[in-house]
Amino acid sequence: MQDDEIIRRARDLSAQSQNQGFVTSTGFLTPAEAASVSAERLPGLLLTGGVDGGERQAAFFLPDYAAPADFDVSAHIAAIRSVTRFGEPGHRDYMGALLGLGLQRRCIGDIFVTGETALFFCQKSVADFILENLDKVGRYGAALTRVSLADVNVPERPTEDLRFTVQSPRLDAVVSGLFSVSRTTAAEAIRGGLVTLNHLPAGKQDTPVSEGDTLSLRGRGKAVIDALGAPTRKGRIPVTARKYI
Repeated sequence: MQDDEIIRRARDLSAQSQNQGFVTSTGFLTPAEAASVSAERLPGLLLTGGVDGGERQAAFFLPDYAAPADFDVSAHIAAIRSVTRFGEPGHRDYMGALLGLGLQRRCIGDIFVTGETALFFCQKSVADFILENLDKVGRYGAALTRVSLADVNVPERPTEDLRFTVQSPRLDAVVSGLFSVSRTTAAEAIRGGLVTLNHLPAGKQDTPVSEGDTLSLRGRGKAVIDALGAPTRKGRIPVTARKYI
């Protein structure tokens, strides 16, 4: 689904929730789609993937009388744990197995794989179907169990700590330091639409970068800015970041 279609759908769902007084929702969105919906600042919007620390989130729209703190995400999203025997299928294997059941991608949220164990999220409406029908992932048999969202512990994704300095915290300079490319290459990538800032197209190469920002360069990975330090005596700004491995 294109971004403009997602925005139109989100606007319709928000209006429906406000006018008719019940919760509406999208399926699971990519980080870029979720960022686009969030930027619309639609009434009643709440984004969640079922647990903190995930990437794929669904957009829920709450009626005006409902407080976000009272929203029960477990009524809409389920978590399932899979344990395979005699092998360690990967993320792609799990995605293939789930889509092979005839499910749409938007029914499935994040998938975390650690050795023989995987944890994945799905719309609650398809959870029983998955539990009843998914017994093999890749070449390996799989035993599935439902997990309470309250008991879910998402494994941390490994990262590499980075430290470098920039003359100014503009986008092209920071991208150059994060992904070990020249400033010229970074600028060309930004102009070519290969760089995202907080999951959205980055725009101009002189866009300022802030602490907490997430940047990605297509083909080079993704990183998060943890801190921008005070200027050194030479006027350079220290950058501390984490790059996902």
